[in-house]
Amino acid sequence: MADSPKARAAANPRRRALRRRRLLGALFVLPALLLLGALVVYPVVYSVGRSLFDASGDRFVGAANYLEMFQDPATRKALRNSVIWVVVAPVLLTGLGLVLAVLTEKVRWATAFKLVLFLPMAVSFLAAGIIFRLAYDQNPDRGVLNAAIVGVHDTFVEPSPYPTARARESKHLNGSPGEGYTTVEVRPGGDIALPFVGVAPEAVPPRAAPARTPEPAAGSLAGTVYLDFTPGAGGRQGQIDTKEKGLPGVTVEVLRGSTVVASAETGDDGSFRFADLGDDAYTLRIPASNFAAGYSGVDWLGPSLVTAAIIGAYLWVWTGFSMVLIGAGLAAIPRDALEAARVDGATEGQIFRRITVPLLAPVLTVVFVTLVINVMKVFDLVYIIAPGPVQEDADVLATRMWLVSFGGGNDQGLGSALSVLLLALVVPAMIFNIRRFRKGGS
Repeated sequence: MADSPKARAAANPRRRALRRRRLLGALFVLPALLLLGALVVYPVVYSVGRSLFDASGDRFVGAANYLEMFQDPATRKALRNSVIWVVVAPVLLTGLGLVLAVLTEKVRWATAFKLVLFLPMAVSFLAAGIIFRLAYDQNPDRGVLNAAIVGVHDTFVEPSPYPTARARESKHLNGSPGEGYTTVEVRPGGDIALPFVGVAPEAVPPRAAPARTPEPAAGSLAGTVYLDFTPGAGGRQGQIDTKEKGLPGVTVEVLRGSTVVASAETGDDGSFRFADLGDDAYTLRIPASNFAAGYSGVDWLGPSLVTAAIIGAYLWVWTGFSMVLIGAGLAAIPRDALEAARVDGATEGQIFRRITVPLLAPVLTVVFVTLVINVMKVFDLVYIIAPGPVQEDADVLATRMWLVSFGGGNDQGLGSALSVLLLALVVPAMIFNIRRFRKGGS
């Protein structure tokens, strides 16, 4: 039956109102759609198209850039580093966040503790990169990590006394700091002066006294190891002057052939003496251990450790984020289940493994996938922390893409191919995360 005029008249205002609401909604959404198109859709489409052309953008090369991308050793290294980041960083962050979230529930100042751990999130990656570039510095005078490591090392291992010293050219000494020095053959009953240079005045131990030639004695071999330098100029090379200091603590060995017969350390005035040697000819040796370079710590930013060092900086920034999100999920766990397990005699470890972790599985998955997405896009820390000589050893896909396109490579065709690869790797994780959020919301 046809609609009556009254029914059509009543329906028309409703349709007009619905159309007005839809039009009003479209007007509100339009600016966001325009921004999305300009900032996301257009760059993606342009990058896909640009990846099919050569470096100049004039010649169509098809998939050649994608083939070159996997043939280039530097790009393969960046891909390998990205895999290391994806495997290591999210797992460590999720695990740390879980442990810290559980522990903070058992401390009195939980809020303050969470605030301290979350504070690095307020620091930009640029600032965090500068902080850790300084902290990882090889020089213990600048790098706080190596300063601590060197301090602990030198507590248990005595450093060499004169790492910069070298022998003054003379008729008595032969050798080098790396191999040690030996003298010509000497016989007991005399003394020998062993001059050294290259020791800064402030590096001479405070207990050093003016160098002194020991009195010769029958059957003994004596000598002096001294700094052959007279402050304020003057003095005679190879001879002990009144203003010259002895070098205390130097190890001196007596050799008969290649066998060490005796060993001693020089006194405050640099003198040493070996008694009861008989009448044989001997050779004195000053071992290389006296001149070994001091322990300077760990080469954090060297080729072998640079990726691990940068991941450590990333953990410092993102651990608070992981802890807070997992802590929110932990607060939503029904306490009845935990208390019932405790009443049944379950230990805290069993409760954590069999109740807490399974109930937190959805939250842990969202946190893990979110971190995977962030790790794939990491750029700032890698670019700032890694020194120039090892930049290639630390590269990930994002930094490689920038370096190829704008950092000297000037090949935007290959750079666009890298950006498309990065997008292809990130999109599945984003889709998975969005579905998890929708499932959680429903």
